Order: sequence, then C-alpha cells, then structure tokens
Amino acid sequence: MKSFLRPLPVISSVLLVLLFIAGIFTPGLKAQTAAQPAAPADGVSKGPVTEEKPDPLKRRLTDKERFKQQKELKGELHGVYKKWVDEDVHWIITDTELQAFKSLGNDEERDQFIEQFWLRRNPNPDSPDNEYREEHYARIAYADEHFAAGKPGWKTDRGHIYIAYGKPDSIESHPSGGSYQRPQEEGGGETSTFPFEVWHYRYLEGVGDNVDIEFVDTCMCGDYHATIDRSEKDALKTVPGAGLTQSEQTGQSKKADRFSGGGIEQLGAGPFSSMNQSKQFDRLDRFAKIFAPPPIKFKDMEQFLTTSKILTGPPFLFDVRTDYVKVTNDTILVPLTLQLRNSDITFSNKDGVAMGTVNILGRVTNINHKPVQTFEDTVSVQTPSELLQRSKNNMSVYWKSLPLRPGLYRVDIVIKDVNNPDHVGTWTRSINVPKYDDDKLATSSLILADQMERVPSKDIGAGNFVIGNTRIRPRVPSGVAVPVTFHRGQNLNFWMQVYNLGIDEKSKKNDATIEYQVMDMATNKAVLQTQELTSKLSPNADQVTLEKSMPLASLQPGKYKVTIKVNDGISKQEVAESAPFTVD
Repeated sequence: MKSFLRPLPVISSVLLVLLFIAGIFTPGLKAQTAAQPAAPADGVSKGPVTEEKPDPLKRRLTDKERFKQQKELKGELHGVYKKWVDEDVHWIITDTELQAFKSLGNDEERDQFIEQFWLRRNPNPDSPDNEYREEHYARIAYADEHFAAGKPGWKTDRGHIYIAYGKPDSIESHPSGGSYQRPQEEGGGETSTFPFEVWHYRYLEGVGDNVDIEFVDTCMCGDYHATIDRSEKDALKTVPGAGLTQSEQTGQSKKADRFSGGGIEQLGAGPFSSMNQSKQFDRLDRFAKIFAPPPIKFKDMEQFLTTSKILTGPPFLFDVRTDYVKVTNDTILVPLTLQLRNSDITFSNKDGVAMGTVNILGRVTNINHKPVQTFEDTVSVQTPSELLQRSKNNMSVYWKSLPLRPGLYRVDIVIKDVNNPDHVGTWTRSINVPKYDDDKLATSSLILADQMERVPSKDIGAGNFVIGNTRIRPRVPSGVAVPVTFHRGQNLNFWMQVYNLGIDEKSKKNDATIEYQVMDMATNKAVLQTQELTSKLSPNADQVTLEKSMPLASLQPGKYKVTIKVNDGISKQEVAESAPFTVD
C-alpha cells in the first residue's frame, strides 16, 4: 500500500521565530504541523486535509498585555462617574485626585472616593450637611443660568471662576463696549472696546490679595474669555491711527511699537511701561494660580485644623496677637502676629550654621463654619552654630495680615517643627471683627511696638508688618491678659488710627483733641501727660493716624499703662483706648 506521507521541506529558524511571534506556530503544535495525516483505511484519498489554524485575535494574552488592558479599562469612566469628573468637579478636582479616581477598579470604590472627596472639603466634618458641596452645585446652577454662550455656562471662563471662587467682591462691567478712557497703567488716551468685565476679589485662597480678572467678549457673542493681556479689549488696537495712547498722540512713541516688544501684553507706551514689563512674570504666575485647583501646601498639618487630633509629642507653644485696622466700611485689616521662642525650635547644624524651620498653617472660618481664608508659610531661623545658645533666648515673630468683613470668625493656627515632626502646636480663638459706622467716632487697635519706621513709597501697604506707610512690629503678650514687656533700653512705640472725625460744615476742618497718658500702675501717677490737636495733624481729614515714640530709660522697672483719649469738639463724641505694658 502506497503511503501518502511525504517529507516536509526544512523550515528555517528565522521563519519559525516569525510564526511564533504571529501566534501561528507554537511548540505545542509542532507534531501536527511537521507532517500531513495518513491516508484513510480504505486507501481512498478524499483530497488534502485542511487544518484549522488558531485565530490570532483569540490567542491568549501575555501578562504584560493583560495588565495594560486592565489599566485601560479602569481609566475609562462611564455614566454618572464620567459626568462627575467631566462636569461636576471639573474645575476643583486636583490632578492627583483625578489620577487616583481613574485608577479605581469598581463602582463601590468610586462611591467611597466621591464621599471622601466632599468630606475633605467640608468646613464642618461633624455636620450631616456638607455646605461646601451644596454651595458648589448652587454655583454651577448660577453659572449655567447667567454665563451660557452657545455652551453651558459652567464651561465658560466666567463660569469656571465663579464655580471655583464664588461671587466677586465687585464687578466693573462694560456690556456694550464702546468709548473707553484708558487708565495711566494701560497708557492713557481714549479708544473703543469690545464688551468686557473686570472681576475684583479682595482675597483668593492660594492666589493672594486684590485679584483682578479681566474677561473680554471679542466675538460679540456673549462668550467672555479670561485674558492676561489688558489690551485685548481694545477694538481699535490694529486700526492705524485710531485709539492712540497719550504717548502716541504726542509722537513720543508709535503704535507699531505695541507689537514689537514680544511681551504678554500689547499695551501702548506710557508712564508705567517699565513697571508693566517688570511685572509680566508676576501676572503669569497669578494667572496660572487662578486657573489651577489650589493645593494644600502642608497637607499633613490640615488634620489638626479639621479634627480634634491629640498631639503625640510635647506641645509646641506659641503666642498670637490680633489687631483691627479699618480699610473701608466693609473691609477690616486683621493683622495676626505669631511669636515663637527660639528655645522651642529644633535646630540642625550644617557647615557652621544652625537652622530652625517652622511651618505655619492657618484657617479662618465664618459663623457658618465656611472657610473664608487660609494661609500657609514657613519661618526660618538661622544663626552661627557658636551663637546658637545665646540666640535661644530670643523670640521669632511672624506676621500675617488678613482682610475680613465685619463679623464673628474662628481662627485656627497649626505650627510644626520641621526638624522634629512630632513637635506640633495648635491655637484656636474666636474673633469679633468690628464694624465702623460712618457717624460714630471710633479707633483701630492700639498697637504697642518695639519697632516703628516709615517705609519707601514703593513698599506702602505691602510687606511684613506694614500698615499704610509705616512698618510697625507689635509686641506680643505671653498669655491672655498678660501685658507686653519692654526693656529699659528700648523705645515704647505706639500706633493708632482714629476714624469718623466730625468736619465743620463752614471751615471744612476737624476739631478734636488727642490726649496721651502713661500711668505708673504702682503709684497711680502719670509719668507722661500731653495732648495735641487733630487740626495740626491733618485738618481736613475725618481720619488721622497717631504715631508716637517714647524712650523708656527714665522709667523704673514695673507695670505701666498707656491711654489715648480722643475728644471730638464737632460731633461731641469721645473714645479712648488703653494698653498695659511692663518695663524690666
């Protein structure tokens, strides 16, 4: 009987490798592919046998391919979870949180994540209602109702900012554009603009104070977009000879110069041109912060603000002083001064320098437990290693100025010794920010300071310990109802503002008497008694600032009290402030 078996040609090793990679040839099938089957028993051939080859698409996945597929499946969100990420929390979820959410494997984990997401932002974790979440969805509804422009309101830039930060403190609106007199900061001169708005926030957490955000509707379709370039609203910017700045009108510059600088703004030349150029990076940095979810810098310290966590190490003690200074009727400056003892700070020595570092995290919440301000900062103390023991007798002072509206607040502050992570301190107090009525004579806090000096004009209203045009560093008491302490070799500096002085209708001048008194509490006798008239200080103003300095070398060690009394001869009102101090 003739056999139908025939020898196969030799297959090269390269071809075998290619077949193996393609999944057609595998070692387990080698015996079947090496020869054709024998003839049937009846000896009759029914044609060649067609062998079924494995489907490459149905082959078994490698471990690497299977892991990649599972990862991709986890990253694909559907239904309510996709809407939650893409719409509900699109503007407030951080990149880290988004990455973590997409890595979850089932709906139960996603539900738990969402619950924790809102809980982390709840200003009052013990409350069954999450005020942050309720306010967030109310903002989305408002944005959709007021900012829609061919797309949902929450997708617009105005909707983004409103959802992230809430209602601005003020809005400068130009809904029809038209004639516009540029401020000097933008070059001056008159032009015509597209519709635009400027939103002003007195303070934005993670961004800073006095934040202005400009939105421009260049398409004239209601879709206002945020811009960093204040010249973008200028409808005549590219029209030759139109909408010139003051400098361009006088021939001191050309309009073409606006487009040759390569900066982020195309403002015309003016008296503030060099200043605008120097602030470009600051504007870019602020713009980036505005459109980014604000991260929490000291995440490990936040738990001490939101929970009653028990300290595991020795408490890090520190003292805090609060003062109140009027800015407007609706805005009160609240300087917080923290005082730390250098002996309580852990120092590390390197290259002959002793370094101590303290992280500070603070939060201000209103009567509804809603956070209104958060601040984070680091205090570093450096001294030569050989002088470390002597410097431990000194104090380190930190200052933070917070603009707040009148009302009742709670202030929580946490500090952490970086070189000793278990060394943590907390401070909690309620503060009642006063309201200054226009018709009532009033004063700021009376601040006793160890340093007081004028600041350069460029630093007015900015920087540590600066109020107005004065740098004043308050002395901080070491406890409640404990007077501050001065040394005999120091000066006693005191600072106070007086508000709502009466103005005579005819002379348009004020007429109040300021009396200063320093009393020795042991003898109950005055060691200083003097007075001055407001008409000599600032005759036409309804507000005056009192700044006095007194050497203490002539005073004996003991307890004293300084009192400032204001007698307004026009409104017939009196007000007085006093503060105790000790001389050692």
